[in-house]
Parts: sequence; structure tokens; C-alpha cells
Amino acid sequence: MSQHSHHPAPTDTTTPESAYLAENDAAMDKMMRDMEVKPTGDVDRDFVAMMTPHHQGAIEMALAVLKYGKNEQLKRIAQEIIVDQQQEIAAMKLAIGDPIPPSAPAPTQAPAENPTASVQGMDPNMKM
Repeated sequence: MSQHSHHPAPTDTTTPESAYLAENDAAMDKMMRDMEVKPTGDVDRDFVAMMTPHHQGAIEMALAVLKYGKNEQLKRIAQEIIVDQQQEIAAMKLAIGDPIPPSAPAPTQAPAENPTASVQGMDPNMKM
């Protein structure tokens, strides 16, 4: 078990709680590892390099609560966290001149079957 884990290892009988805790611990461990960046001498780039995995960790934790949580109010908050953190990652990347990461579907949205059609219900044969 990782050094950052605060929860006991799941037993043979996996419950939603133990699955949630395992996913949350994995997200925290990855976030902590990814935040350990070698300084470049550019404070702004170093800040973005450390904050991006921090924000991504928040996204992963919010996804876990969407998957396992029951409280609808908390699930709405988790959805907002995901959107906000993605926007902040994009803003930080743009601020230092890096390309923004590709957009992901909203947490409650299924990936588009036809990636060329950006609007659901749009005629895929429509000329643009």
C-alpha cells in the first residue's frame, strides 16, 4: 500500500465504499507523485506543472464520488468541481503559452458516437 493511503486495503468483499476509497487513494497517490516536479528556473512554469496534477487529482476524486456517491447535491458539486478544475487547467496552460488539453465529455455525458458531429441530433451528412 502506498505511503499516502489513509484507508485500510479493501477486503475480498468489495463494497461501494471500499471501491470508492481505493479509487480516491489511487487519485491522491498519483496527484502527490505528479506534483513532485523538478524546478526549471521558471516560477510560472513550475507553478503550472505542480498545479495541473493537483487539479487533475480533484477531478479524479470528483469522478469517484459521481460513480459511488448517493447524495445528489454532492454529485452536482462534484460535477461543478470537474468543470471548474478543467477550466482552471486550461487557463493556466494558456497563461504560459502551452496548448490546452483536449476537452473531455461532461461526467454525465456519454462520449459522442460520431466525433465529427459536435451537436447532438445534427445531420452527419450536412455540409459545413
